[in-house]
Amino acid sequence: MKKLRVGVLFGGRSGEHEVSLLSAASVLNAIDKSKYEVVPIGITTEGRWVTSSHAERLLKGKSADAPEARHLRAGDPDATPAAAVLARGEGVVVPPMPGENHSALVPFETDAHQLRAAVNPVDVDIIFPVLHGTFGEDGTIQGLLELADIAYVGAGVLGSAAGMDKDVMKRLFRDARLPIVKHATVLRADWRDQPKQVRKQIETKLKYPVFVKPANLGSSVGISKVHDSSELEAAMDEASRFDRKLVIEEGVGGKKGKAREIECSVLGNDQPIASVAGEVVPIKEFYDYNAKYLDEGSELIIPAKLTKAKQKEVQRLAISAFRAIDCSGLARVDFLMDPRSGKMYVNEINTLPGFTSISMYPKLWEASGIPYPELIDRLIQLGLERHRDKKQNQYSR
Repeated sequence: MKKLRVGVLFGGRSGEHEVSLLSAASVLNAIDKSKYEVVPIGITTEGRWVTSSHAERLLKGKSADAPEARHLRAGDPDATPAAAVLARGEGVVVPPMPGENHSALVPFETDAHQLRAAVNPVDVDIIFPVLHGTFGEDGTIQGLLELADIAYVGAGVLGSAAGMDKDVMKRLFRDARLPIVKHATVLRADWRDQPKQVRKQIETKLKYPVFVKPANLGSSVGISKVHDSSELEAAMDEASRFDRKLVIEEGVGGKKGKAREIECSVLGNDQPIASVAGEVVPIKEFYDYNAKYLDEGSELIIPAKLTKAKQKEVQRLAISAFRAIDCSGLARVDFLMDPRSGKMYVNEINTLPGFTSISMYPKLWEASGIPYPELIDRLIQLGLERHRDKKQNQYSR
């Protein structure tokens, strides 16, 4: 039986580049090689796409931009030993070169006949994007793959974009009548042009402490906890470095309490299922980037110490959040639990969560009876299923 060719796409231009490398290494190590032929595809921090040995160098933390590394430049077959993809994040590679059973990424400005004679394109049956944050989790890469008519793992363009934008996400959650924390959304331009008015708007609507976040970013990059008015300006400036839109959330538990951070994994397409819930006990005041990836001491409790009723509530809300943004494949839903009242708030959804073998998403599924290699297999099958379903759509009269 012919093996499926799986392109594992990793790296990227986001602030979560290094996290992506860790996730991809785990996937490449655990994927069933007897069932799948794996094609590693790396994207450097500059946006250059590399394959084969160059992708492996990138995966090992070595610069793919070293002088001896040859970049894949669209339209330049001589510099493209095994694939034709993107350069510097521009010159997007569409449309596909359809084969009988799958499509391929090719440079649009190169004559197809010449290309076939000069270079073998990256022919894959499905792409497994292990990209986190901007240009990977926000619908951009999903849009490219849709244009190329290539199956891929995870949420589509809409679900990815909505899951990345915390403002839009919360609007959809509110429309689905999910419990969310009090918050305000501010444009970076307004903060810079009218800081006094923006400060008044925030302080009128919300009570300290608050969390200031870039609307479109992950892994807690750019997030600050603001205890009082004196800390607001620095936090707003920090978040403004990363996005044009800022979300400010009222802290659950107030000044005297500290919210419990509960997480739940979701798996599926139209009929998703939820894992057991887990709890993160961060070494710092909240689960920021350093606490997640650099500092030792944060604790993951699986399953979370919740009543059966609360566990079921978390699972129900997680599936509802998944459906609210039209997600598919996988997602991790994060909750904040008031330490006094026990009320559960849906905080956010991550459509491409950290995916190392010790990340929360796969660990929750392992505790629910799905080991890591099987989880990878299921996600690939779900991606193929969704692609087959989309093939039923008619796009012309």
